[in-house]
Amino acid sequence: MIACDYVVGCDGAHGVSRDFIPPGARRSYERQYPFCWVGLLSETPPVDEELIYASHERGFALCSMRNEHRSRYYVQGPADTTLDEWPDDRFWSELTARLPEPVADALVTGPSIEKIVTPLRSWVSEPLRHGRLFLAGDAAHVVPPTGAKGLNLAISDVVYLVDALADQYVSGSMTGLDQYSERALARVWKAVRFSWWMTTMLHRFPGVSDDFERRLQKAELDYLFGSENAQRAMAENYVGLPQ
Repeated sequence: MIACDYVVGCDGAHGVSRDFIPPGARRSYERQYPFCWVGLLSETPPVDEELIYASHERGFALCSMRNEHRSRYYVQGPADTTLDEWPDDRFWSELTARLPEPVADALVTGPSIEKIVTPLRSWVSEPLRHGRLFLAGDAAHVVPPTGAKGLNLAISDVVYLVDALADQYVSGSMTGLDQYSERALARVWKAVRFSWWMTTMLHRFPGVSDDFERRLQKAELDYLFGSENAQRAMAENYVGLPQ
């Protein structure tokens, strides 16, 4: 038996800590996106030193790097896709088709050393505290990877909890612990909004039979490329909001 003052549940979206909050005291909010990311890791130099987000008629694509000799790439696929449907040749062909021509011409392809399928969803469990139990990271919230906010949110939760626990043990103040859930959730929902915005702006949504949504996406992208204020707002959210 382990005795402790507090428990911090940071055991991920499939962990058990969240279930110790009674159903009547907990509420979940979720948005499932009708597509996934198919990811490929290869021992190839990155196509660029910066991330490349691509919105194409065939679907979304992302180019990222791990180091100077290893690259990670993603393409949007159907929600029910499997890795068996994505041999390396098909992946590279789809990625190349979705990139601007100068980028596609510079792309170095090679055998995959890892492939994954990542479903996309937004999900938040509230509250983040029940008695002496506190939730942090993916145990409390999940965002689609488009906005690159998952790890940032987890670290932010931990920073809030560290400060609050230090206050409790050093000065006896419970203020930080009492305010943790509300304070963390305010940041969480801003990140959920940003990740949702990035996802809806850049992906093709299956089942949309007219051009209305696509024209809205193009208008959003045109505004982003043409407005310094819009770029500043995106940069603020992408890099990370102030603590």
